[in-house]
Amino acid sequence: MPNLDKTGPMGMGARTGRGMGPCCNGLGRGFGRGFGGRRFFTKKEEKDLLKEEAVSLEEELKAVKERITEIENQE
Repeated sequence: MPNLDKTGPMGMGARTGRGMGPCCNGLGRGFGRGFGGRRFFTKKEEKDLLKEEAVSLEEELKAVKERITEIENQE
């Protein structure tokens, strides 16, 4: 994230990148992929984190699809 201004990669907004910046609490979403590095204490805790992950991935997919549409409209 350039200049830590919450614009994300290429100015597309926060949480549209790889999840490595402060918008993801500095932990980086990549840390949790595959769940090998996570330690859960309860099923509820795991479920809540998985729901957050799903929302984040849906937002990222939406941003990617919007960018594809923008590029197609420019052609």
